[in-house]
Amino acid sequence: MSAPEAPLTAAPLLQVNDLQVHFPLPKTGWFAPPEVVRAVDGVSFSIARGTTLALVGESGSGKTTTALAVMRLAPITAGQVQLGDLALGTLEGEALRAARRRFQIIFQDPFSSLNPRERAGAAVRAPLDLMQVGTPQEREARVAELFHAVGLRPEQQQLFPHQFSGGQRQRINIARALATNPELVVCDEPVSALDIAIRAQILNLLVRLQKERGLTYLFISHDMAVVEHICDEIAVMYLGQIVERAPRQAFFARPLHPYSVALMSAVPTVHGGRARAAQRIKLVGDPPSPINPPPGCRFASRCPVAEPTCSAELPPLREIAPGHWVQCRRVELVDGRAMAPLQLPGV
Repeated sequence: MSAPEAPLTAAPLLQVNDLQVHFPLPKTGWFAPPEVVRAVDGVSFSIARGTTLALVGESGSGKTTTALAVMRLAPITAGQVQLGDLALGTLEGEALRAARRRFQIIFQDPFSSLNPRERAGAAVRAPLDLMQVGTPQEREARVAELFHAVGLRPEQQQLFPHQFSGGQRQRINIARALATNPELVVCDEPVSALDIAIRAQILNLLVRLQKERGLTYLFISHDMAVVEHICDEIAVMYLGQIVERAPRQAFFARPLHPYSVALMSAVPTVHGGRARAAQRIKLVGDPPSPINPPPGCRFASRCPVAEPTCSAELPPLREIAPGHWVQCRRVELVDGRAMAPLQLPGV
């Protein structure tokens, strides 16, 4: 299996600028100051049409909240979300509902995202009925075509979700997401709930559908091995911010941010006859609170190579090499080459 080789120079389909998603907390007292959870705190990225951007990070990093905000399923506190010529962040009511034809989502759990009382064919047809796409005959033909495209048999349209395996249920979810012929598909950990053998099948299916239909993916994952096989570009999130963004080959050849290096050290690969995961970089401590993040680098309290200045001021996200952005003051250019302050064990 290989990632699609779409050119990153293509025109951007999705542009996200300084996105913020803050959730207010209930007051603890009459005179207590208001508090908010800064789930997403100034995230910017773009995805070229026909390519895949992977958002990665540990649980609580804000990657799923970012995806839900793009889908307008989480409230946007500030920032802009632009899909082609459409400003998604400003749409409301009927205008937002009509725009949903252009962007759809595949959820993580292939069972809970389906109505257990609704037959598979009706589940795939539901977006067409809700958005009144085509005639009833055209909708029926569209559902049949989608079942074939995702590898399901025509007679399976009459079955209920509990009659399918986990991988088959995720194929139904993929077919439903493609029903309105969207431009952007958000994939929220679409294979994390599946067995290892089935994951490869679903990833291959997503890659094939992208090539055939020119789809653009925003792919959410915490699994670096999965991401390496499907993304064109990768963005690493930590505590609501992007700390590194780079093309796939550049990132996996040489991650620069210490947090990215720590994530990569947990990927089981063979080096020198033994697995790299056995030499993983173990981070100490917990991430800071998203309610009151520190003024400096948010990774500084757990970073093995942090200096006192790292905790004092937040470094900018800077382009250290063509297309390679990093938010770390310890990354330096030596003879025109970016040097990471922390190296992968055994490399």
